[in-house]
Amino acid sequence: MTFPDITSDLKAAMPQLRGRLLANQSLAELTWFRVGGPAQVLFTPADEDDLAYFLRLLPKELPVYVVGVGSNLIVRDGGMEGVVIRLSPRAFGETRAEGGIVSAGTAALDKRVAETAASANIGGMEFFFGIPGTIGGALRMNAGANGGETKDVLLDAIGIGRDGTRHVFSNADMKFVYRNSGVDPSIIFTSARFRGKITDTETIRARMNEVQNHRETAQPIREKTGGSTFKNPPGNSAWKLIDAAGCRGLRVGGAQVSEMHCNFLINTGNATGHDIETLGETVRERVKANSGIELHWEIKRIGIPV
Repeated sequence: MTFPDITSDLKAAMPQLRGRLLANQSLAELTWFRVGGPAQVLFTPADEDDLAYFLRLLPKELPVYVVGVGSNLIVRDGGMEGVVIRLSPRAFGETRAEGGIVSAGTAALDKRVAETAASANIGGMEFFFGIPGTIGGALRMNAGANGGETKDVLLDAIGIGRDGTRHVFSNADMKFVYRNSGVDPSIIFTSARFRGKITDTETIRARMNEVQNHRETAQPIREKTGGSTFKNPPGNSAWKLIDAAGCRGLRVGGAQVSEMHCNFLINTGNATGHDIETLGETVRERVKANSGIELHWEIKRIGIPV
């Protein structure tokens, strides 16, 4: 599927734009599942000012979506109408530590933030080492693992609104809940600061090793997957409910429920976005029939179904 090419019109309306605009750019290469159709427009801003300029002049009727490393994302096979914005690590990926505070651009990998904190003897961010995403996604989803969550360490975050205005959000402003935040979805986060506690290096490294060992022994991290598929229901574990419903190893087309960890879906090689989403919905139906509990997607699903 292809969309009308509107990049020339956008460039003409934004003569000072410095970032890159691409028409009908495949999104499959930008996701861990390696599935999905194209973006009508893919925009990679040069920096925060360029992003604000673009959003300020972008026609309001065009939908906008932001992607990071695509680790928690299913792009449907029909692609994405409107504009997909990808913040590059080069422009938005810097991390630094000073005085117990780690600053990071939102294209920085969560794992890199953990490393930056560890190098400065700042503890409390080891859980980031086990999250395969970017800080932007962590802010939006209150990402967490191994007993820690983003809300536990966030000091403040900066984001650009749909009208190009710059906003600063305190931890309270983020309105964090389990695997979500209450900030307007149109806000595009560009940077954040995190506060930890000065801790000895050996303790931090030992904790990071525990996190990494857990991932390697309990999760299919070398497969084409999207991380945890469903949120854990209160007082329960999604993987246990999925396993009890007989879904371990279940397949739809080229998509499969991981044999290693039931809350992970895998592209075995030739899956489509439809295969993966259908498998997830099948799992939800079977769990509801078996336990009466309704699972809710943690993985984001975007785009047009085919």
